Amino acid sequence: MQSYTIGQAARLLGVSPDTARRWADAGRVATHRDESGRRLIDGRALAAFSIEVGQGAGGDEEDVYTSARNAFPGIVTAVKLGDVAAQVEIQAGPHRLVSLLTREAVEELGLEVGMQATARVKSTNVHIDRI
Repeated sequence: MQSYTIGQAARLLGVSPDTARRWADAGRVATHRDESGRRLIDGRALAAFSIEVGQGAGGDEEDVYTSARNAFPGIVTAVKLGDVAAQVEIQAGPHRLVSLLTREAVEELGLEVGMQATARVKSTNVHIDRI
């Protein structure tokens, strides 16, 4: 499973690294250390925490990541596979985006809970880019 540094987690959550560090210090999200001593957050734990933060349970910053191309970098929080279709949910800061796509696309991208992805919104379609 992918792990994230405090800085990467902060970017995905749409907050400053200081805020993410304070949340980790307060025990709101579990961390572990790598061989070089850096604090890391497990992808699944970050995905669960991002849902909590996105629902208004925390956050003291107003910054939201947007672009002219409507790209929302975030973390995959759910993958639901059917026989042919699939549903992928991404938490991008305070935004929860849901994409309906083929099961084959999800498998080709190797999407799973806890990994980084970017949701691109065009009209009523949400496209997923694996990072």
